[in-house]
Amino acid sequence: MPLIETGKPAPAFTLKDQHGKSHALKDYRGQTVVLYFYPEDDTPLCTAQACQFRDHHPEFTKIKAVVLGISPQGVDSKRAFADTHALPFTLLADDAGGPAGPKVSVLYGAWGDKNMYGKAVRGMARTTYLIGPDGKVVRRWDRVKTPGHAAAVLGAVKALQSGERLTVLGTPKKVPPAKAKKTTRTQGGHAGYSGIAATRGKSKGVRAVAARAASKGAARRSR
Repeated sequence: MPLIETGKPAPAFTLKDQHGKSHALKDYRGQTVVLYFYPEDDTPLCTAQACQFRDHHPEFTKIKAVVLGISPQGVDSKRAFADTHALPFTLLADDAGGPAGPKVSVLYGAWGDKNMYGKAVRGMARTTYLIGPDGKVVRRWDRVKTPGHAAAVLGAVKALQSGERLTVLGTPKKVPPAKAKKTTRTQGGHAGYSGIAATRGKSKGVRAVAARAASKGAARRSR
């Protein structure tokens, strides 16, 4: 199945969490949902990603955003993963499916062919969806790079809730750089060229001081 494009409804699903409780996506209608697909419980990169969401969880909770993690392992694996790393959010077990792969991961286009160490394999491509209160996909991150990901998602949630329209897939919106401050340092008439301070407006004073020094020197020599 292809990835879900922004503006399209997020496909319905129901899965069990780390406690065996069923969660349906429709249960979260009216809330902002972060739905992230990861390959495997308690592996290095997946743990790093989950711990980022854990560390930012108070901020997600403060702005009433729900974080849901999905991978193909079962309920017991989810419980052990959450307990080991004190994960406070919901992990969903996408452990049912057929030859095509885990049902929900396939439905969201997160499961398919990928390259691993130069070899074509079929598995989970780390993918995150941001789903708006109306149940539609607002943003999508493809083939997620773990470092800084949770912070980027948190920023996107805040932007969404402030009314900003998120239209860029996969990468954060670029913020125009701040204007550089004008410098007063010069050399050879080029502002900002070096660390030599400009003396504009001070030349008369400098010449007067030099003239007085020369006069005193001449007086001493005439004695």
